[in-house]
Amino acid sequence: PLVATIASTDMGLLLRDDVFVDFFNTFLNLPVFGQTPVYISSTGQWDLWPELPSLLDPSPTALLAWLEKHRLPHFCKSSLCLHLILCQKLLGFIRSGEAAKLLNWQSADQWLLEKCISGSQGMWHFLAFVQGMPGEELTNFWLTTERLLGLDESDARQRDLYLSLLHRLKATHLREGSSVITLCRTITGLLPKARHVQPISTRREILSKMQERVLFMIQSYWLPKFFIHCKMGMEEENSCQPLLQEYRERLLQANSQEPSGFSENLFTMYIKRSQGLSGPYCSKKAKAEIWTLIKGGRDTQEMKMPSFHVQPERKLGPAWSTKESHLDKDALGSIPQQSEHPANTAFGGKGRLTSPKSPRPNAEQVLHLGDLCEEKVPFNLHASAPLVQLPSLKKPVKTLSFLPWALSAETCAGRPFRDFLKRQDRSMETHLLDLWHDLEEFLPVALDSSRENSFFLRHLIGEKICKTYLEEGTTWQLPLETRTLRSLQNHLMSGEFSPWIFRAQKEICKVLCCFYEEFLADDDRTFLQFMVKGMH
Repeated sequence: PLVATIASTDMGLLLRDDVFVDFFNTFLNLPVFGQTPVYISSTGQWDLWPELPSLLDPSPTALLAWLEKHRLPHFCKSSLCLHLILCQKLLGFIRSGEAAKLLNWQSADQWLLEKCISGSQGMWHFLAFVQGMPGEELTNFWLTTERLLGLDESDARQRDLYLSLLHRLKATHLREGSSVITLCRTITGLLPKARHVQPISTRREILSKMQERVLFMIQSYWLPKFFIHCKMGMEEENSCQPLLQEYRERLLQANSQEPSGFSENLFTMYIKRSQGLSGPYCSKKAKAEIWTLIKGGRDTQEMKMPSFHVQPERKLGPAWSTKESHLDKDALGSIPQQSEHPANTAFGGKGRLTSPKSPRPNAEQVLHLGDLCEEKVPFNLHASAPLVQLPSLKKPVKTLSFLPWALSAETCAGRPFRDFLKRQDRSMETHLLDLWHDLEEFLPVALDSSRENSFFLRHLIGEKICKTYLEEGTTWQLPLETRTLRSLQNHLMSGEFSPWIFRAQKEICKVLCCFYEEFLADDDRTFLQFMVKGMH
């Protein structure tokens, strides 16, 4: 499996792939983590946040060792890793002679489409394009199946997730009338007809064949449609005109050299020195400073745009979570990225506003943070965006204020906070965290009835929440108010949206807050140990 290949590859070699760097930078800067570094591949520079005390001068080797042990394993379990794999599959097709022959693409077409699809932001644009069309279901099926086929159902630690994903496939993509079944009908022994008697090897073989067919449909049909959409959008965007001019020039050339996808320039890695930081290293304090600055920027933006209002019960989570509409919470996800290429502006987005690089709390960054905040609370809201309470930062910020944002990001980060709770043998708190995420997953499905499979998925998730957490006789007695639990059960069993979901998530955050602070402290200690050891 490609995920296993990524997990076993040397970090230095992985960082030579510009597409991997794009996705990995997005992952590293998800706000659930304490240390959020960013790698600038064009110069070989690592930019740390929070910065290390100025007396430390760590080596890049130590940083890579820390990344391999404490970040890469989570990345390989994250939704971003699945999107990276799909992106690589699409890029491989774009660069192939098969695509040129099948779609009559010239090298200039391949070059331009690669500019449009490369990276996590390019993938988000593609997913946004197919949203609400059969291409969305095909893409979701491919991603879910990629996760499922990478699991070992004989491993007790993976079996629950495997069965959950398989159950979801049967209830949505593998039901009669779905886009996937319609496309794959000619494959013999379809799962819905013999799912109770098929051996595991046969089930895997069938799913693998279906996944291959779905991928080819995405590559040969939806990718060309996306390419046409990109060119039309760029024609109307002034900032894209230089790119289009280069594209037209390449069309006049018979054989343009195709990009390799790997950095040709091999720079010596180095870590940017601290700007005179002398205090103790503390990611919790750094996050509080960031949120304070972001709030200041948001207040400025609200003064400029007084007509924009968000109802308290409908406030949106950060940009990291708004793209979760396409995906299973354990399997999938989509994150905007830092690409500043003009092609990205053709979709109405501003690449500079979605940089994963953590903003630094100094005077020069305040204006940028204000702009960043504008992106975090988008005005063209996706109907299926996950919803969480925005933190109120009028008073000195506390961890509880931004914990919902961190938990939303954890969904896309391979669940590092959950792993920490498991290692600490915090079974109740792990159970509560799972409930928070299940409620977060239910919200966009319940609020967007236009999605394909919305009815089935809404009832599937609602019944799962009730049976796992709310029914009498469940393993744990949750430390939430009785009225909250009763109201949740009354609405979720029938697949209905309820504002009590927000109340339950708020109560859960109060319980988990101190444990998240412990998680950040543990992340700090581990990072410092690696950095100090690397100095010797």
